[in-house]
Amino acid sequence: MTFLATDAHLMAYQDSGETYLPALFMAHPLGMSRDVWDEVCDQLHGHYRCIRWDLPGHGSSGVAQQGVSAEILARDVLHLADSLEIQSFNFIGTSIGGVIGQSLCQIAPQRLDQVCLTNTGAVIGTKEAWAERAENVRRLGLAEMVEMIVPRWFSPDYAKQYPEVLQGWKIQLARSDNESYAKLCEALAQVDNRKKLAGYADSIALLAGSEDVSTPLTALEGLQTAFPDAQLTVFEGSGHVPSIEMPSQLVDYIQTNAARATVGETGITYEQGLVQRKRILGEVHVEQATKNATTLDNPFQQFITRNAWGELWGDSSLTVQQRSMVTTAILAALGRDGELGLHLRTAHRLGISEAQLRQVLIHVAIYAGVPAANHAFSLAKDNGWGESIS
Repeated sequence: MTFLATDAHLMAYQDSGETYLPALFMAHPLGMSRDVWDEVCDQLHGHYRCIRWDLPGHGSSGVAQQGVSAEILARDVLHLADSLEIQSFNFIGTSIGGVIGQSLCQIAPQRLDQVCLTNTGAVIGTKEAWAERAENVRRLGLAEMVEMIVPRWFSPDYAKQYPEVLQGWKIQLARSDNESYAKLCEALAQVDNRKKLAGYADSIALLAGSEDVSTPLTALEGLQTAFPDAQLTVFEGSGHVPSIEMPSQLVDYIQTNAARATVGETGITYEQGLVQRKRILGEVHVEQATKNATTLDNPFQQFITRNAWGELWGDSSLTVQQRSMVTTAILAALGRDGELGLHLRTAHRLGISEAQLRQVLIHVAIYAGVPAANHAFSLAKDNGWGESIS
């Protein structure tokens, strides 16, 4: 956990840190915390750099220092991205997290790649209901309201099967800051994006839960009409927080909607492949390769950027670490020294351990021959692998 001071509050956040992976910013619902994404992040390991944070007065974040709005919360996200030197990113947000995503679509569309908004709406509830909620929180305190609020987050079947989960989130909600929660209620009361999203040109993925009473399907259907291009999916049996009730299904949904559903039909652009190539090999190497291109091999550079890096390395069926080990084994078996040296250095960048590389090369020895493996071990040592025993 790390902290960042923003204009609105002291933000507590977690960053899985893999700079070679596409960044995925994850915004949690009102009254909960960044912990709602834990299981999803575990399953996305090796596919995304997962970055999640606590809203003001929630989790480990500081209390709201001033009036809060959806735009201020969205600018917090941009501040965090800037501090991590992330120019463009994917985004997923649930409930008020989805409202933050809508605000990002308005104020910084050029920085968004794939956007998924779950269990949210262009308008959520009514101004009167949010004003009443804020007043009750200030008067009674969240600890007195957990029995009214928390059961609305989960489907009846899930609540019956996992009562300890509801109890845990009641404890979490009771620990949240009353005034910050009330300010967020007042911020939601002011949200009406029904006529503000028509300018967002890219496709949006929308997700609803069939058992969600906080933001029912009608709220997502209304949000769908606000965007020029939005695809709505319903998780049958899910309540308000799919990352808790159906994490594996949500992970499949995220990866299916990561701009690859029609790759076999439409292909990957050079620009998309170039982004992936730079993430894996590093910008210095790719820029040098591009600089050295001539009229002879420039079409070839474009070909491998689209197909090897965009199509193959960009596919989420394997993690980049798995692809690195597969590639290293093939190159070692074939004795392709130039490319093997490059990928041995890249394996360091991708976090492949010495033990993993050793097993890859021992596999080469068994299935492709000891001489090939012996040569690969030597080349690996030349590229910085291994420590002296003596």
